[in-house]
Amino acid sequence: MGFISWIASKFGAPVPLNGSIDIYADEYMSAVGDVYVREMAFWAATNLIANAISKCEFKTYEKLPIDKYGNPLFKEVRKDNYYRWNVEPNRNQNSSAFMHKLIAELYRNNEVLIVEHGEDLLVADDFTRKEYALYDNEFTQVTVGDFTFSKKFYQNEVMYLQLSEKNTRELIFGLYESYAKLIDYTMKSYQRSRGTKAKFEYKTIPTAGTEQRKLFDDLINEKFKKFLESDNAIVPIGDGQDLTEFSNSKTYSNEGTRDIRAMIDDVFAFTARAFGIPPALMSGDVQGVKDALDQFLTFCIDPLADMLQEEINRKTYTKEQFLRGDYVQIDTKQIKHIDIFYASTSIDKLISSGVFCVNDILKMLGLPIIDEDWAWEHVLTKNYSPFENLLKALEGGESE
Repeated sequence: MGFISWIASKFGAPVPLNGSIDIYADEYMSAVGDVYVREMAFWAATNLIANAISKCEFKTYEKLPIDKYGNPLFKEVRKDNYYRWNVEPNRNQNSSAFMHKLIAELYRNNEVLIVEHGEDLLVADDFTRKEYALYDNEFTQVTVGDFTFSKKFYQNEVMYLQLSEKNTRELIFGLYESYAKLIDYTMKSYQRSRGTKAKFEYKTIPTAGTEQRKLFDDLINEKFKKFLESDNAIVPIGDGQDLTEFSNSKTYSNEGTRDIRAMIDDVFAFTARAFGIPPALMSGDVQGVKDALDQFLTFCIDPLADMLQEEINRKTYTKEQFLRGDYVQIDTKQIKHIDIFYASTSIDKLISSGVFCVNDILKMLGLPIIDEDWAWEHVLTKNYSPFENLLKALEGGESE
């Protein structure tokens, strides 16, 4: 299949029988220009999600003996699973590159397959899935890079994620078809409105086939075009001929380009909505970014993190291990940048309420913990003391 035929098949255009570029050049170049807009919007949304997930910490927990009140205790541990998901999933990728590929495949194909080979986690570039109602689904022709596994994988051996019942990318591209025509029409209208127009008057047309007719045709087809397109130029005009350029007295504004930008912004906006991303984050608006970020985390990142977290837990741990208290948790709190000076009052409240210790706060801020016993202690201000303790303090029964 040639380049022209390939382009035609991608955009549903008729395939030229002789592969001629001349016949379909305008249509294909317009299609190529259109695909840049929709692909840019699609990948901007995908990269935004991938960047957010890459900042998450995959925390691993194990169960400890119950406390004196009979409540279960869980300890955060850093073992093989922690290193695999947060540092090096496989020998050729770090965790960020791995997560970007995972998210890209998930949103591009509406599904993604993760296979385990030795100690490596690998995102499949291609695979064939056979579904069963009462048995494990089968995955064959699993390809990673230029290598295709000969073995057959079963559902209980792999991690398989499906984004939704409908392919979001196909729905976005279908909606874009209408906008592509509008954008193309607006751009052509803008170009026509900015073009130079002139009137050419002549008394007689030279007889066809004569030398004068050749000069006349050259004047019309070549010299006038170059004259009108050049900043500084002269053109010879014969007797009985006159060229008058229409002076466009209209003062051009940016309305035409604003219309084009507005339509492209619409493409980014409905792409963002399809992904669950507030359009303000895609457009880079600063106003209301806090609320937009909260909405992004709540309706886009958290559900995606939950889906990935559930698949990791059910394929990494047995039912008994999970119910006992061994599990992976994807911490999305690391996504938002925290200004420690702006949040200092809130940090003080978190510590003084006794809910968090100093080292808990340091870990949330991405700072090294303090290797001292007091940094792990939970403290409570007197304002949060039980009522009877306050009465004792008033009576002088509490020592300072």
